[in-house]
Amino acid sequence: MTIERSSRFDSGSELYLDLLKRCLINSIYEDPPISRGRKCGAGSEYKQADRFTGRDWPSRAHTMIGFERLSNLQVLIRDLLARNVPGDLLEAGVWRGGATVFMRGILKAHRAEGRVVWVADSFRGFPPPRDVSEKSYTSAEFAIPTSERKSILGEMIQLQRGASLEAVRATFERYGLLDSCVRFLPGWFRETLPAAPIERLALLRIDCDLYDSTLEVLQSLYPRVSPGGYIIVDDYNTFAECRQAVHDYLKPSFDGTITPIDADAVFWCKV
Repeated sequence: MTIERSSRFDSGSELYLDLLKRCLINSIYEDPPISRGRKCGAGSEYKQADRFTGRDWPSRAHTMIGFERLSNLQVLIRDLLARNVPGDLLEAGVWRGGATVFMRGILKAHRAEGRVVWVADSFRGFPPPRDVSEKSYTSAEFAIPTSERKSILGEMIQLQRGASLEAVRATFERYGLLDSCVRFLPGWFRETLPAAPIERLALLRIDCDLYDSTLEVLQSLYPRVSPGGYIIVDDYNTFAECRQAVHDYLKPSFDGTITPIDADAVFWCKV
């Protein structure tokens, strides 16, 4: 499927969305990364290339997915609107809320009425290992070498805790985007998603790292994605267990094409 990348919308909307992306990744004030771990490389100085490609852990920015993945999100939503694919937008695993803020900004900029942005997260970090299967926390990225533990363990815990529900709501308010079309689903996915009052989704964005969390999102929400809708998996190439959960759920009947966005994330269109 070919996605039209040229805009049919006015340049004012595109200018607003470009600025919104730069604010969300904080390339405006260039906050330093919070970790010197392997994802970021050595040093704690802001590097534009890392921030734009989502390769660092920002200390203050509202998203860590970078400019390129935000731009892909913009392209996909614009395509959904152009084709009038029915349904809402949802992200599972929102961290500080930046991607969902951008979703609402896109809908508002294009005057797309009647669609809800769902913000699904525990708002208290990852589930503890005792509450998930042996298939979670198995990726090599979760194994911190002894030599690195003192320098990055505290920062990783801070990163994985994400933000509270109150903090994410406040972020929407700062951007002027908290309204009745933004709804929150706080709690563990296995408890909140099966009974969530969502009829159809046009876009499902999954950013939850773990095998169990990824599988729970797919089991609950993939059947509600409209034909022609998009699924984005942010950690597909970052965490082996996330990728395994995707394939365990999709096989053997999947006949779509999984398309890379960058070195980490992928998307596909539901047929």
